This record gives sequence, structure tokens and C-alpha cells, in this order.
Amino acid sequence: MDDIHEQVRERYARAATAPAPAAGGCCGEASCAPVAEPGRFGRDLYDAADLVGLPARAAELSLGCGNPLAVADLRAGERVLDLGSGGGIDVLLSARRVGPTGFAHGVDMTDEMLALARANADEAGVSNVAFHRGVIEDLPLPDACVDVVVSNCVVNLSPDKPRVLAEAYRVLVPGGRLGISDVVAEDHLTPAQRGERGSHVGCIAGALSRAEYLDLLAAAGFTDAHVELTHPVADAMHGAIVRATKPAADHVTWTTHP
Repeated sequence: MDDIHEQVRERYARAATAPAPAAGGCCGEASCAPVAEPGRFGRDLYDAADLVGLPARAAELSLGCGNPLAVADLRAGERVLDLGSGGGIDVLLSARRVGPTGFAHGVDMTDEMLALARANADEAGVSNVAFHRGVIEDLPLPDACVDVVVSNCVVNLSPDKPRVLAEAYRVLVPGGRLGISDVVAEDHLTPAQRGERGSHVGCIAGALSRAEYLDLLAAAGFTDAHVELTHPVADAMHGAIVRATKPAADHVTWTTHP
């Protein structure tokens, strides 16, 4: 697990400190989709109106394969957590949507990305945000502290996805929602076949299949889980929208004693 974390950390540190946006689109080099195909990755997946007022560097460093805010249905006053917040675009947009009575958190393990995200928040004049250093397998937040968890093409990078989903479940309040974008493989592809289509840091080799995602969400305790494939990013692999809900209350089984 440490080797994969270090590969991902190095990749995103380079992206954060590069003088120009990283080549390759989704997740940067060894990307999910060719640069020549607009609308498949990065800032192209956001409404242009939403990007108005954001620092240019925040938009440039959107390296994801979707727009999780398009499915998260954020509401005024909610608390949001972005897993793998990178340059901060989804945290800043979340903060805008939840308004001054809400709050947006970001967690990232790359110091260079955290520094850039905080600078972007300062430049944008956004104060209802916080960026935390940590890994998404061990979130540095308390239990039941956010209403919504979002993420953009990051869960596929984790070497321990069951733990990521368990941590997302832990930090959500009862009734909280998961709304993320990720790369998902068609069910017939083996892990080896996914690896043939791209690298781990390029968001391909580590992708789950649709059935695997649904099984892991259920194992973590989520209900109402859906995985919607949205656009191709490699042969038999797709950008996808993943939604699920933490039950509003634990189910209690009552036992009647004689």
C-alpha cells in the first residue's frame, strides 16, 4: 500500500508544482482519455458558469473524470467532504453551493496540493473551507461530522478501497449521502485486463468493476447504491457516477424474552 501511495503522491506533487497544467487530462499522465477528446476529463466536465470567479490554477488542476457536484445535490448549510481534494476545485465549488452557513472540507496526502488549494481558497476569498493532510483510508475527521462525501476520480487510486468506503461511511451523519465520480470497469474485465489498459496512477489499473463497487458499498453499510456509467475512458472502462446513502438510523432487532 505504501508503494502505491508514494507513486500517487509523487505524480500529484509534480502536477501541483508544474508551470502549466499536466498533460494527459484525467489524472494527468497515462490518462483516462486522450487530450484531443474534449468533454471527457478535467475542467471540460464543469459548467463554465461555475468556474467564474475561481482561481485559474484551481480549474487547470482539475484532473478528474467527472463532476461530483453535479450529482451531490448540495444544499445550503450542509457540511461536505472531498476525498483527494487536489488543487481544491470541488471544495471551493462546494463551499459556494452550501453558502456561509455550510462548510467544505478537503483531505489530500500531497503537501504541494494542500499548499496550492489553500492559496486558491485565499485568492478566491473563500473562508468556509478547510484542507486537511491525510489519506482517504484513514480520514482525519471525527465520526458523523459531514452530510455529504464527494470525490473526483480518486477512489480508484487507493490500494484499499473497502477501507476508503468504510471511512466515508464513518464520517457521514445518519442519512448522509455519497456522490462521487470515478473510473469503473465493465464487469467482465479482470484486474489483469484493467492493468493492460493503463497505469494505476493514470486511474485505470486500480479501477473497480461496477459489480465490485456495488458489493463494497453494501459491505460498508450503504443503501440505495447506484453506479451509472457516463462516458468511455478506455476499452470497456468508463467514467461513472456513484451514489449511495448511509441509513438514517441503525436497524434494531428486538428480541422478546419469555
